Amino acid sequence: MSGRKQFDVTAALDQAMRVFWQRGYADASLGALASATGLGRGSLYGTFGDKDALFRKSLDRYVGTYGVQYEQALASHPGDPVRAIEAFFDVVLARIADPSVPAGCLIAHSAVHAPILKEENSVHVRALLDTQRARVRAALADSAAEPRVLDELTTYIVAVNQSLAVLSRAGTSEAELRGVVRLTCATVADTLERAAREQPARA
Repeated sequence: MSGRKQFDVTAALDQAMRVFWQRGYADASLGALASATGLGRGSLYGTFGDKDALFRKSLDRYVGTYGVQYEQALASHPGDPVRAIEAFFDVVLARIADPSVPAGCLIAHSAVHAPILKEENSVHVRALLDTQRARVRAALADSAAEPRVLDELTTYIVAVNQSLAVLSRAGTSEAELRGVVRLTCATVADTLERAAREQPARA
């Protein structure tokens, strides 16, 4: 029918997301995006807007795919923050090990290039990182540790998560990445246990 899109918009967005994921914003040329999606530049612009708008839609698509999994993992063990963090990293490692997707993490890759992104894109990436941080912080909230300790642990966990993406992109083995996760979870457990012991006795 005239005026009706004759292609799967979601599938095209998935392909664009993979281009940004694999190449990064700067190297994701319009030619590469058009080739991956199977759309001419006119259709690409008409459907998604300019490259910056498509980049933000791709980031949102990535978060819509993986962010839900992270959120479910972090909420899967109420009252047991250590197990929740372990479940979170299980999802992260599963994504890293998936041979059907590009190496690394689109958010981490985009954060690395934040200085060269347009301000609107850089702010969008920062907001997505803040969302991840909020989810992790919420999973730690059941602990008896002081808010300052939980805030520091949250930053640590998010930093490790981003580091895993960078290391995997550089070819670090799955066994080594799992070693990093084991040490991270042990550190989280030890920190929470120590913080609970140091809390003053309640009346």
